Amino acid sequence: MLEAFLVSTGVVALAEMGDKTQLLALLLAARYRRPVPIVLGIAAATLANHALAAAFGGWLATLTGPQVLRWLLAASFAAMGAWMLFPDSASDFERSRRLGVFGTTLLAFFLVEIGDKTQIATVALAARYAFLPAVVAGTTLGMLIANVPVVYAGERLLQRLPMKLLRRVAAAAFVALGVLALVA
Repeated sequence: MLEAFLVSTGVVALAEMGDKTQLLALLLAARYRRPVPIVLGIAAATLANHALAAAFGGWLATLTGPQVLRWLLAASFAAMGAWMLFPDSASDFERSRRLGVFGTTLLAFFLVEIGDKTQIATVALAARYAFLPAVVAGTTLGMLIANVPVVYAGERLLQRLPMKLLRRVAAAAFVALGVLALVA
């Protein structure tokens, strides 16, 4: 249980560096300048999105045998490692003003996370570890570890972090998880 939580936290925190949802956090912070509802919106959206992803990953684990699942996990982690080497770009994250800061953040983060690296990582982690609450709690914490400093420190922080190096470290971590899935 603790391993699932810690691995999930670390994987998602690394995967989130330079990701489009981190750019979204920066845009929301710059626009609204109200960090508390933004952070709460990120937490709620991530919790909901990753709970669905973990449920899917857990279901996927029941459909395959252990050998097939090991190869699927190894391939998915290796693919995530390769994907990490390519930075996301910002797109139009604007949402309706009627939703307020929390609602805008909640909706934007939930939608932007669909099919994102961290959501796919959550599916793979849930397929790997049987205790889904630890995976969801870990991936949500990892998302917050990566995004809360962006909300509070904003652009100054992003300009100082070596994003290329962080993406490479994250890519190596995913490849290592893929290898571990095969040998463990």
